[in-house]
Amino acid sequence: MNRNRRSHAVAAALAALLFGAGCKRDAAPAPGVWASVNGTEIRKEEVEKYYRSRMNPEAQEPTSAEAVSLKLNVLDELINNEILLERAKQLNLQASDGEVEDKFTELKSPYTEDEFQRQLKDRGITVEDLKQELRRQLSIQKLLNHEVVAKISISDQDVADFYNQNKEQFNVREPQYHLLQIKVTPVKDPVIRNRRNDDATTEPEARRKIQMLLDRLNAGGDFAQLALDYSENPDYAPNGGDMGYVSESSLNRADPALKAAVLALKPGQFSPAIHANDGYYILKLVARESPGQRGLNDPQVAQMIRDTLRNSKEQLLRAAYLTIARDDAHIRNYLAEQVIESKGRLPAGETAQGGEKKPGS
Repeated sequence: MNRNRRSHAVAAALAALLFGAGCKRDAAPAPGVWASVNGTEIRKEEVEKYYRSRMNPEAQEPTSAEAVSLKLNVLDELINNEILLERAKQLNLQASDGEVEDKFTELKSPYTEDEFQRQLKDRGITVEDLKQELRRQLSIQKLLNHEVVAKISISDQDVADFYNQNKEQFNVREPQYHLLQIKVTPVKDPVIRNRRNDDATTEPEARRKIQMLLDRLNAGGDFAQLALDYSENPDYAPNGGDMGYVSESSLNRADPALKAAVLALKPGQFSPAIHANDGYYILKLVARESPGQRGLNDPQVAQMIRDTLRNSKEQLLRAAYLTIARDDAHIRNYLAEQVIESKGRLPAGETAQGGEKKPGS
């Protein structure tokens, strides 16, 4: 190859490189667009709404770096949701209007209208926002049920293998008590986590509330539902008051009044109101496990293993399915690009809490 031919070849290669780079460069996003998925825009306002709904107003204000990280996490979640929602549409697995209304009614039913509206206001969303989110969640769940959950199979041999590899896990060394709990305190809780946001703040209020709950239980009320609605223990209220299995040694370290109440119960019974050091309790004994090796012929053991294996496999397949779906999608995360370009700072004109800077600030 002579000098001229080499020069032409180099020029052609440079032209191809420059032309290719120009073709691949996307146009700058419209103002307020923080990402796109297959051409569908995800806007700043949507990210901000989710971000604010997850912030604890009582918690310390996040730093700029923390706010950036949280918003990037929210945006990535919205990108995943958009990818899965598109797949649900393609497979005709979108939630119907009836399914959305049924779920909306289910969510609203524990509250009075005023309580429900206050919940929406506290989260900064409207009824339409909530229904839109329910449609998205239900559609994605239908997709994953069809594409992932339906493909999971747990055989009896799988259950037996897990049991034989983890026998010690099923050796009960001391009595165990499966308990449900409703707790009421006379102290104001800054972040109450029951469904009705119901919080007794004085001793008389606490006594009236625990008696009201006991009266409803005696009238046939569902213990778990009442715990969801009214219990003031943030760890157990969201689970219907379910404490799981509590060992006898743990009971020995608890308030003596609570231990005495548990030991007096038979499975299925609930206690009277108990005045303990930190408030008032009602306990329900679901089951009592005696010490000893629990065998695979125990239906509870077999079901526990089956559920564990199913949950583990579902998480694995969900992660794999999402990875494939993301690989097939065309994603641009403009917020992440801006963060890189600004060396980790928020995009210009924003504060750590996500609001616009005021003139002169």
